[in-house]
Amino acid sequence: MPEETNKAEVHRSGFVGIIGRPNAGKSTLFNRLLGQKLSIITHKAQTTRHRIPGFYSNESCQIVFLDTPGIIQPAYLLQEKMMDQVMRLRNDADLLVHIVDGRRPPGDDDVVWETLAQLRLPVVLAVNKADLLGGPDSAKEVIAACRERFAYVDALAISALDGSGVDALVDRIRDRLPPGPAFYPKDEASDLSLRFFVSELIREQLFLLYEKEVPYSCTVNVVAFREEEDIDHIDAEIVVSRNSQKGIIIGKKGAQLKELGIRSRKEIEQLTGKQANLKLFVKVREKWREKETFLKSYGYR
Repeated sequence: MPEETNKAEVHRSGFVGIIGRPNAGKSTLFNRLLGQKLSIITHKAQTTRHRIPGFYSNESCQIVFLDTPGIIQPAYLLQEKMMDQVMRLRNDADLLVHIVDGRRPPGDDDVVWETLAQLRLPVVLAVNKADLLGGPDSAKEVIAACRERFAYVDALAISALDGSGVDALVDRIRDRLPPGPAFYPKDEASDLSLRFFVSELIREQLFLLYEKEVPYSCTVNVVAFREEEDIDHIDAEIVVSRNSQKGIIIGKKGAQLKELGIRSRKEIEQLTGKQANLKLFVKVREKWREKETFLKSYGYR
């Protein structure tokens, strides 16, 4: 049999972790790559708490992208669980994309460089927000500075927001993956449940609607999900750490909780394409972010 010469004829597949500091643009890139919203996005750091798989598929490849929480120094058990999701990439990924905000390169942020070293995987550097930099020379300076700290296998400038450079990033990723068949049906976008994405959409609205520490002290637990042809019936708990936070979530005469429900319902209906009957409840679970039992029950493993 003649030797394969056209790489486009070789189907490639693999797992690619997207990593970086909080607010570097990981989830924006993840959604851009997939052409749809799977990861929630807010202007606040540490919005992503779980590792979220998304399937990029075409005729020549299937890339399972893994969006991950931002690299931080953990301060409590929930954050340790979040960093565990990053470190698990060492065994689960073939390649990493380290996304760096070009306006805020990591510099002497040792936890970033230590994490990259510990993962022991080939890494492509993607300098994000290139559209906001002073020009190509600025991106080159960031790339050069990062290369002084880590031996990347490739590097390029992108904008996850407007899409520039993203196609080139996909091409470079694909060329570094091994030949192989697709892992999942090519018409699927993720293997996570609809319940998970519903809980994430509600949590996104918590970050957008409430201030300061409150969203960080909340999680969302979908306790009932009943699907009908034209409508989904959903009961969800907003879990908080303290009684004072419960009052903030509910608001005067329930106004804030009502607004949260309106906003969340709109997002859920956009996701599912049908009506949602959403009921929200607020429960206090003291120090849930620091207790293994609660964290496991809310999906933080």
